[in-house]
Amino acid sequence: MRIGVPKEIKNNEYRVGLTPASVAELVAAGHELFVETRAGEGVDCPDSAYKKAGATILPDEAEVFTASDMIVKVKEPQPQEIALLEPRHILFTYLHLAADKPQTLGLMKSGATCIAYETVTANNGSLPLLKPMSEVAGRMSVQVGAHYLEKEQGGRGVLLGGVPGVAPARVAILGGGVAGVNAAQMAVGMRADVTIYDINMERLAELDMFFSSQIKTAYASRSAIASAVEKAELVIGAVLVPGAAAPKLVTREMLKTMKRGSVLVDIAIDQGGCFETSHATTHADPVFEVDGIIHYCVANMPGAVARTSAFALNNVTLPFVMKIAKLGAEEAMRRDSHLADGLNVSGGKIRHLAVAEALDLPYEPVA
Repeated sequence: MRIGVPKEIKNNEYRVGLTPASVAELVAAGHELFVETRAGEGVDCPDSAYKKAGATILPDEAEVFTASDMIVKVKEPQPQEIALLEPRHILFTYLHLAADKPQTLGLMKSGATCIAYETVTANNGSLPLLKPMSEVAGRMSVQVGAHYLEKEQGGRGVLLGGVPGVAPARVAILGGGVAGVNAAQMAVGMRADVTIYDINMERLAELDMFFSSQIKTAYASRSAIASAVEKAELVIGAVLVPGAAAPKLVTREMLKTMKRGSVLVDIAIDQGGCFETSHATTHADPVFEVDGIIHYCVANMPGAVARTSAFALNNVTLPFVMKIAKLGAEEAMRRDSHLADGLNVSGGKIRHLAVAEALDLPYEPVA
């Protein structure tokens, strides 16, 4: 198969769909690779490394799309990239369509087969291609939260771990999944006072055993969340409903009860965010303030640590890229139901139920 890797053009996005090591594996399997010039420079992978791996370097994204049957990216295609897609194309990347109707309509119009990393599943029901980025975002959420709690950044002027004689900051983590657990690990390591909120009692029991006395757990009722928001200096939104829009757990009214200079970090912003006052930001302008509360809502958080993120992502996506390249998308998904769960759009139709419901568009499953 002819596989293309364009340079990411989303604001402050430095990751790359395939590293030179991944390209070498695909070339060894008999596939042709086309990489846009400077696609890997953000992760210190120069064109020379891709050439050595066996790729052909092309001068712009248009040539990459023209030369390729499958496009492997990291972030959702931007409008100028959607315009380059054709029905013959397979697009394999993060899409997060539930919060992006214009992108969805563009992909439908293209006729391309669009498989989303974030809805590919595993035997245990987990999301293996989302997991490494959730790990990165979860760990980063505490770093950035601690940073914006500093007075110089407009925050409350609180040290997350406190010092002898001064209590640590209270951190409320909404969601006990991969991102939430990684956030908790970092917050515990920084000696914060941590509580994880979730609606799955079995999950809360697991976390209670895993962290022992290092954290507290609580059922995520509306009243519990309201109380958490009022008391916490840092609230991390880490709720995920696969393929669907994130639920709005923190309302504008709740914000009014928070201490001035507290920080909200919305990891779920790719799926619309779980705070009512959230809207997507970029690494160039990452925060905004509402009612004296700092909001960090960067839609591609892992892009800030691009090298770590790109290599972690390639570790999990490469086997699926190899499978699609060997068999073609249709046969690969026929043989692998978990990969088929990643299909969001094809033939101008929405193929994922949660996406269709979130956008109020018709759902037409593949026969």
